[in-house]
Amino acid sequence: MPPTIDDIDYQARQGSVAAIIQILNEHFAEDSIRTRAIQDSGILQLLVEAPTAEALPKETVVDQVRQVLESISPRGISRVNINSRIVQEQQLLWLDEIKRDPEHSLLWSEPITLKRPNIVARLWRDLKAPRQRNPFLDDVYKKKPTSSSSAFWRGLIGGASLALLLLLVGWATKDWLGIDLGLRSQDTPDTTTDPAPSPPAGQDPFVLAVRIAQQSVEDGRDATTASQWLDLAVRWQRASDLMAEVPPEDERYAIAQDRVQAYATNRAMALEEAERIQGQADN
Repeated sequence: MPPTIDDIDYQARQGSVAAIIQILNEHFAEDSIRTRAIQDSGILQLLVEAPTAEALPKETVVDQVRQVLESISPRGISRVNINSRIVQEQQLLWLDEIKRDPEHSLLWSEPITLKRPNIVARLWRDLKAPRQRNPFLDDVYKKKPTSSSSAFWRGLIGGASLALLLLLVGWATKDWLGIDLGLRSQDTPDTTTDPAPSPPAGQDPFVLAVRIAQQSVEDGRDATTASQWLDLAVRWQRASDLMAEVPPEDERYAIAQDRVQAYATNRAMALEEAERIQGQADN
């Protein structure tokens, strides 16, 4: 299911770089400007490209980028470095190229700091926002079939009645036969403790990341639109973030660290594909 406008807006406010790029590309669509972005050492490195230098006036572009980002107010992003250059072929390592030779790679570069909204205003905006679906878990877990309200209540009442009946029969049997059902007396202190249960597999960040990655690989074989590739980029980012949550004491830590980078690379490739398809559509 492709992400909706509300989904993209919500993801951008949560700090999703892929969603921020889509919003900026839509904003600059009529100006033939496209954007790319990646977080680097706590700074959002933003690349703006256009066919000609005249289409990238510094003051105008910087002002518009600032307005869009401050209206989104993405979580965890306050410092942004805006880089400008003439549009080039698709390149996954554009940031490395810029760092190697910024003087010859860029038209101009401008760092900005975003103003953070009033905390009360942000809370009010989040409260007014519609409840969002989770784009990651929707593709991992199969949706359960829905049932009517009446069937739900019939099942609930029937289950409660059956449990009460079994409880009454059990107590009656105990009193009649004098059988100890194994219940401890309240006067007897409980000296044994059960071992803490291990977390469910669905809450294990490593397991969940692998599931998201597997589903993303399957969906990537059929992806044909920019929206589908953008959704895949968001999912790869989520999988990378989950792998980063695996603690060092976990025996899978080394594997998780390797997959953090692998999933981040897949995210970049999906984003590049989305931009390529969008660029073809614009032309």
